Amino acid sequence: MGNIVQINGPIVTVRLQGVHNGEQVRVGRLGLVGEVISLDGNQAQVQVYESTESLSPGESAQALGHPLSVELGPGLLGQIFDGVQRPLKAIRLQSGDQIARGLELPALDREQVWQFEPASALDIGTHVGGGTIIGTVQETETVVHRILVPPAQSGELLEHAPAGDYTVDQVIARIRNSIGHVHKLKLFHRWPVRRPRPYRARDHAAVPLMTGQRILDTFFPLLKGGTGAVPGPFGAGKTIVQQQIARWANADIVLYVGCGERGNELVEVLESFPKLTDPHSGRSLMERTLLVANTSNMPVVAREASIYVGVTIAEYYRDQGYDVVMVADSTSRWAEALREVAGRLGQMPVEEGYPAYLASRLSAFYERAGSVQTLAGNRGSVSLIGAVSPPGGDFSEPVTSHTKEMVRTFWALTKELADARHYPAVGWNDSFSGYVETAAKWWAEHVDPAWAQRRAEALALLAEADELARIVNLVGPEALSPAQRWVLEGAGLLKEAVLQQSALDKVDSYASPRKQFILLDLALKIYHEGKDILELEVPVDHIAQLPLLAKMRRIKSVYSSDQTEELRKLDQEIHETFDRIRIEYAGVKEQTA
Repeated sequence: MGNIVQINGPIVTVRLQGVHNGEQVRVGRLGLVGEVISLDGNQAQVQVYESTESLSPGESAQALGHPLSVELGPGLLGQIFDGVQRPLKAIRLQSGDQIARGLELPALDREQVWQFEPASALDIGTHVGGGTIIGTVQETETVVHRILVPPAQSGELLEHAPAGDYTVDQVIARIRNSIGHVHKLKLFHRWPVRRPRPYRARDHAAVPLMTGQRILDTFFPLLKGGTGAVPGPFGAGKTIVQQQIARWANADIVLYVGCGERGNELVEVLESFPKLTDPHSGRSLMERTLLVANTSNMPVVAREASIYVGVTIAEYYRDQGYDVVMVADSTSRWAEALREVAGRLGQMPVEEGYPAYLASRLSAFYERAGSVQTLAGNRGSVSLIGAVSPPGGDFSEPVTSHTKEMVRTFWALTKELADARHYPAVGWNDSFSGYVETAAKWWAEHVDPAWAQRRAEALALLAEADELARIVNLVGPEALSPAQRWVLEGAGLLKEAVLQQSALDKVDSYASPRKQFILLDLALKIYHEGKDILELEVPVDHIAQLPLLAKMRRIKSVYSSDQTEELRKLDQEIHETFDRIRIEYAGVKEQTA
């Protein structure tokens, strides 16, 4: 037992013997919990996860003997936690709309009973290691929760509980390690959030994380186990993009971490997600979703911890053999928390006041993504997608620039597209993906071998159109040739028919890989057909006003992903329309001659 020496906002200096760096400490008469971040003799600096108002020097301080850890077991899915894994629903029942300071509640319900099925392959006397699956629990209707031996434990199986109903606190197995110590295993275990969970080996991610959003999947793909970032200024639609990913991604488990965002945005997420239907199972989306909510008015230190809480839970489900996607909104607010704490500690600021270790902290976070072979020999993955909120949309600011160097997929949102009501407002000039070659193999095998070629054609057309648009702004459209004007028309068709996608459109909110490719292929066929008949001196305006082009712009909202055969019928209409124009203008040229 020790006492408080000094209070500096969320940083409290305590005099405490024998405490370790990273250990959790409870301070003051309210029992506020914090974490030791530096030691100087018998004095420790503690970052407290709650407001330190009314704390006074001389109040008690007590070391808890363990670092910040999360409880990992059945009952996580469908829950909403704060930044240090306190269940918000249970907190509301106990303290109302405001979280009472010093409130301590277990993350997992100790009263709930789970139907446990032991692993039939494990006999008494079998040696089990960390990550071994000792049984299963049906956590939700769509997710089977695999009970794991904690990674740090191994030994001879002495006792294995029969099938039956158990709470998370009841012992379901006992193992004896090499030195004779007996460990009791329960349905849950704890793991320090700042320590990555171990795995057997990394493998090469080869399967795209399909989000159903054409600009993401077709043009800038992300693989399962990959890293991505969604930078953009205020109002560009970052939250909507992330919500679409969370809703439609072909992952088994989805984690949404609201880190320091405005309360009204998080309330919208918390209210909308429980109402959404999982497109893959037809049941509630919350059956495979977990939310971590830490709004901008919550304590800054808890905001810094929330990212680690989320990624540790993601790794836990990865270790069960699941594909997990974690969306962090936003890493900029997380970095601001680092900056505030570093300033109170008197650490030397560097770029824009951020601490010198900003890049290494970001790198360590994204390094926890990956597709791996688990300790049990299964395959699982964690895909990390972080939103970045650069002030004024300046992508050269430290958080965005460091993130850009670390991630392999970069979905850059632009204010110009958002102002033009072009959503998702992902700019094709500033975005990139380092997974295109690997994704191309998947698309060629499962969708169409021409995917890579069509994607390259479309990006080249968009780049050419952007260059021509700059010329038009300088000298006017009269300076362009008919072929150049058709480039602008073709790019415009591509933007409207393929790139634009409304999250509110019941038919087009999600597009399957097949639908994505067909729309891209049809738009490019119209462009190439139009380019060919320009040689017959067909006026560009005549081609641009064809009903076929108007139909192409609307067809994405007419046919769903299950109606790709109907969508493909437009192929024939394209050929017939342009053949009629060829015949008409070829006859005109003959008469003229």
